[in-house]
Amino acid sequence: MIRVESLHARFGRFRLQDISLNVEAGSSLVVLGPSGAGKTMLLETMLGLRRMDRGRVLIDGRDVSDWSPERRDVSYLPQDVALFPHLSVRDNILFGAKVRRLGYDGKTELRRLAELLDMTDLLERRTEGFSSGERLKVALARALIHDPQHLILDEPTNGLDVMSTRALRRLLAQLRDEGRCILFSTHIMQEVEQLCDDIVVVAHGRSVAHGGAAELRALAGTATLEDAFVTLALESDRGSRIADCASAGRVLAEQGASSTAPGRDARGIPG
Repeated sequence: MIRVESLHARFGRFRLQDISLNVEAGSSLVVLGPSGAGKTMLLETMLGLRRMDRGRVLIDGRDVSDWSPERRDVSYLPQDVALFPHLSVRDNILFGAKVRRLGYDGKTELRRLAELLDMTDLLERRTEGFSSGERLKVALARALIHDPQHLILDEPTNGLDVMSTRALRRLLAQLRDEGRCILFSTHIMQEVEQLCDDIVVVAHGRSVAHGGAAELRALAGTATLEDAFVTLALESDRGSRIADCASAGRVLAEQGASSTAPGRDARGIPG
């Protein structure tokens, strides 16, 4: 389980303000937000890669300040992929396995991941000069090679071709169903609809909505998740206070009882 409690952090002009979330084992949560909203900063702060001013992050009950991000049960895929350019794909990936799990060669898992991501023909090539999509495939395999319990991924399908994207979505769904804990950021609504049990919408460094896809649509009064996201993000730009989506069911019930209740707009948000 990943638990974030009232996290506050600053980095230059960027700020995170009072963000809380939970990701249970066997579930997935996505962080949605426009560019510059603080998604990457949030993930990095959760992993202890950036200092927090206040709050707490617990992974399986243990504070992140007490452990190294190299521990084997947590894997992080950043947006900026770093590979060893003079090593082969195989050696780049197996290096990750050896760092995270001493005595684990990872060769069987490497074959499975290579087939899944359609990169078997790349295994003996050096990664120097790889395209962004090829680099991401290598980084994904390296992040998964040691069989982690918790996955934290920053826009994991950015740059992948259609077939690799579909394969990765299937893999993440399988890992979730096996009881893994998955948290990732994305801009692709189809991934959210297909993979996520819970959603946190972040804008201007704070959480402006939290709930499932149906709850977000209900809160925003829209037919699609994309429209709901745009509406909720725009409300935060106007300085509106967005209610937590946990109350969306009650809001809908109240609207059904009195669709013309004074002082409220179509979403049940105070006017």
